[in-house]
Amino acid sequence: MSLLTVEGLNTYYGDSHILFDLSMRVEAHEVVALLGRNGAGKTTTLRSLMGVITPKSGSIRLEGEAIEGLPPFVIARRGVQLVPEDRRIFGSLNVEENLELAMITAPGHWPLARIYETFPALAERRRSRGTDLSGGEQQMLAIARALVRGPKIILLDEPFEGLAPIIVRNLMEVCRSLAAQGQTIVIVEQNVVAAMAIAQRAYIINNGHIVYDGTVADLKSAHDVMTRYLGV
Repeated sequence: MSLLTVEGLNTYYGDSHILFDLSMRVEAHEVVALLGRNGAGKTTTLRSLMGVITPKSGSIRLEGEAIEGLPPFVIARRGVQLVPEDRRIFGSLNVEENLELAMITAPGHWPLARIYETFPALAERRRSRGTDLSGGEQQMLAIARALVRGPKIILLDEPFEGLAPIIVRNLMEVCRSLAAQGQTIVIVEQNVVAAMAIAQRAYIINNGHIVYDGTVADLKSAHDVMTRYLGV
């Protein structure tokens, strides 16, 4: 049984049909990249999985249990964590307070020492307010805040966007390390090269439809698919 199974998902914004019969699966301990051009439906997929948007039809199962239609806080308690594109850290709280707040309702949370081992830069900035952090540090904190809850699966929405190349490399190493430890990750990322460097499998979404489902290794050799749907 897959950790996450999505079947026939249809999601709308008002009268606009965004996702069309979308189906995908995520196995435990794997990294899956969700790729596609801007406006293809990638973020809508993550929001649908997290319950931020309620799909009109279709099923979403986490370890075989239906979670579609549940509110986000319930889905979070079931073990799914979304790191949104805009990060949404608490700017008036310091790093440690952001992490401690996330831990409150997570009985199986990570100890702070494990977070700081994963993100040494946050250990150095633990007393700094969110508004005083650099963009890269804010992204680290957003990911750390999700991880501290000990999630079964973490959804990363454009984690590398707008960051300096050296910060992207550091975050990629963190993602690789997490994957090596068995963390399940779904990553939406416009930086196709970076996403494919850390994922084992990939889906490509085009106009709300899944147009590719396979391994990253196979995708790298499918030059026509890469050119047509990713412009690579």
